[in-house]
Amino acid sequence: MMNASNEKRTDSASRLIKASTQTIYKAFVDAGALVSWLPPKDMKGHIHEFDARAGGVYRMSLTYVGTGHSTQGKTSEHVDVVKGRFLELTPNERIVQLVEFDSEDPVFAGEMIMTWTLAAVTDGTTVTIVCENVPEGIRKEDHDSGLRSSLENLAVYTERTA
Repeated sequence: MMNASNEKRTDSASRLIKASTQTIYKAFVDAGALVSWLPPKDMKGHIHEFDARAGGVYRMSLTYVGTGHSTQGKTSEHVDVVKGRFLELTPNERIVQLVEFDSEDPVFAGEMIMTWTLAAVTDGTTVTIVCENVPEGIRKEDHDSGLRSSLENLAVYTERTA
């Protein structure tokens, strides 16, 4: 029997966005667009490296805005540095990324797989994100809130440009 610390967690979130699958997909493969909507509320992003193709890598830092945040950064007190690789880019349908946090704390170690699925519906696109192998140091409540925040930001960004 596995104990809780060996079990890998999966978190997910979904949202209807009133934009086409094409508009939403473009928001994933353009570095400037991605960095404008992906950081959750109370964070800002910076892209250090970005190669949007299968096998391509990216590196991004997410910085907490202000000092009153309740969650400590994974890389330093106010910053999360993320290294990622695009495992799959299926235009207008699916984005699969392998994500690792740059952290010396073992509770944030491991390769998290993030799968974004875009499904066309009458009113726009249902966007679903599934995160597999979530590091145990990320509290579920914080992760769920962050995923919902990123989806809300994506909706604002793409509905404005649709």
